[in-house]
Formats: sequence, C-alpha cells, structure tokens
Amino acid sequence: MDARGFVFHTNYNSRKGRELIDNPRAALCIHWPALEEQIRVEGAAERITADESDLYFQGRPRGSQIGAWASDQSEDLPSRAALEARTREIEERYAAGVVPRPPHWGGIRVVPDRIEFWYGRPDRLHDRVLYVKSAGTWTTSRLYP
Repeated sequence: MDARGFVFHTNYNSRKGRELIDNPRAALCIHWPALEEQIRVEGAAERITADESDLYFQGRPRGSQIGAWASDQSEDLPSRAALEARTREIEERYAAGVVPRPPHWGGIRVVPDRIEFWYGRPDRLHDRVLYVKSAGTWTTSRLYP
C-alpha cells in the first residue's frame, strides 16, 4: 500500500487476471478476526509497471519465484506429480542464477474510490464508516450494521 493504492501480485493469465481485463475494478478485504476489525477497499484495477513487479518478485523467496513459473494458476491440474515435475524442471533451468520474473506475472494496483472500515461491536451493532472519493474529494458517512 502507498499513496497510489493497494497492490497485490498474481498470474495475469489466471482467472482473476483475465476477469480484471474484462472488468478493471476490484475489491479487497483485509480482516483481523482477533481485533474484530476489517477494511474493504474498492476501486479501479491497473497493472503496476514492469520495474515495480520485478523489484517485488526479486524480494520473494526463491521457492515462490519457481512456483510462479511452474503454476498455471487457476487452471485444471492433472496431478500433483505433474506440478512437482514442472517445479523440478524450472529449478533445473535456473539452478545457476537469478530467477527472472515471468512475463505473465506481476502486480495489480487497486486505486481506491471507496473504503469501508468495519469495527465489531456487541449484539451485531457494529460500527461501519464509509469513505467515498468523488472528483478528488473524500466524503464520509456511517452505515447501518
């Protein structure tokens, strides 16, 4: 998260990635059950730059980097053995050096235009505070639980 929005990373060829091409809007929910709090963020979804994706990818554990190449995220998997064989193949391909970011993998930024803060309260009388951005200005309202 930064001033531009909230970023997550995914396989652009996955179901989620394809759906975001057809409808470039997304919602994120961050939940802290022990605190009985959550935040829901809604907004436009856009790819981050290749440089930003590369930087994040290189900070991931090597096993996660290999997994990004080995997995056809969200597609039918014929067997666990097929995934394990593909993982070994990718490990061998990059055994001598850095694992580059796959071209089909990167970040998506959700640029918020709606953020709801939810705070759990007894008897389901929760506090819900909504911020909506319109014409560059945020307005605030309360919602019924």
